[in-house]
Amino acid sequence: MPRTIVVGDIHGCFDELTDLLELIKLQKDDRVVAVGDLITKGPKDLEVLDLFISDGRFSSVVGNHDRAIRQKLRGEPLRLTKEQRQTLVELEADRERYAAYLRSLPFTIDLGSYLVVHAGVRPGVSLDHQMASDMTEIRTMGADPSRRRGVPWYRVYQGPQTILFGHWPGRIPHRGPYAIGLDTACVYGGRLTAFIIDTEELVSVNARQSYAKKR
Repeated sequence: MPRTIVVGDIHGCFDELTDLLELIKLQKDDRVVAVGDLITKGPKDLEVLDLFISDGRFSSVVGNHDRAIRQKLRGEPLRLTKEQRQTLVELEADRERYAAYLRSLPFTIDLGSYLVVHAGVRPGVSLDHQMASDMTEIRTMGADPSRRRGVPWYRVYQGPQTILFGHWPGRIPHRGPYAIGLDTACVYGGRLTAFIIDTEELVSVNARQSYAKKR
């Protein structure tokens, strides 16, 4: 039976992604969906992008870092972080190919009873009225949704789909009534986590090392 495997924030951690896919025993008819932030902060951005571009089993929504870089590649006057600027330099190896791929990333991927989105959704707002900034940056309810302090959106959200999201690193997955957070801080020396939809199983591997420091 082909499986659908949803993977948390990769952030250029290609070796850990390889470890995870080996542990899961990825099959030729499986599907891998990432929650975004494929790149920045980790050591192997290009290897991650090359895999997602070349292998039809792999797809991803856009994360806040992916989005910032694609906006900059479009010529928007955006201030990038140091890590984002470094990634931008790396992408010069094949700028047009990588830019085209980043442009192609959607904000959501609908998997039926599950919905993949990078950061989350604003509860009570229909999917076609969600703001791009919320889908890539939301953490809490209130005037500044990117804040870590406050009521998490996923505790308020009541479905109907279960949201599989990243963006908010934690030692263990964040959980809500209809939400599972898959960012377990791999790039910071934590773990890379996947959710296998068909078995509702969480699987993770340890980071090989810490590549970045939490702010």
